[in-house]
Amino acid sequence: MRIKIFAVLMVATLFSALSAGGMAGKEKGQGKDQPLAVTENDPTYRLFQLLDTTRGGKLTDFYVVADLYKNPQNPQEEFQRVARVVYDKDHAFGKLTLYLRSVAKMDPAQMSTYSPKEIYEFAESDMEKYTKTDPGPFGGKGDVYFHVTDIGALSMVPITEEVQRTYEMLLTQYILPALGKK
Repeated sequence: MRIKIFAVLMVATLFSALSAGGMAGKEKGQGKDQPLAVTENDPTYRLFQLLDTTRGGKLTDFYVVADLYKNPQNPQEEFQRVARVVYDKDHAFGKLTLYLRSVAKMDPAQMSTYSPKEIYEFAESDMEKYTKTDPGPFGGKGDVYFHVTDIGALSMVPITEEVQRTYEMLLTQYILPALGKK
């Protein structure tokens, strides 16, 4: 008898929790089935469309030398980001992955001597990783950001406005233009 009462209470508790969880999302206007509005100007949408139409929905090992940035520990020192872009439209999660490495600021002779892939491989380890599943601003459902920790390992960290700006800048100023040239 006690087992039956316990089982009924557990089932009732489970149903209550599930229905309350489902209602909470609906109250905030974030229902599961509600699609995210994405414009044609969205850089991720443009990238996905470009790769779907020109590359058959797949891109492996595309490299591009990106922006310069100041070393946070020494503002007189500059580093350059180098990105590796991987895309597969058939992935349910993580259709787009951007791997970022950094090298010391390169002079024009170095830039013309080495390919972006060689520069990327010279850097040896990833400093950042962006994983994007659907078009829209970075930070939506299925988006993950990793950053290198003090011990040298990539760890998942929260997506901030700065992370979103950097992602968008990489797409609009470096990746999309480089893919348009090829």
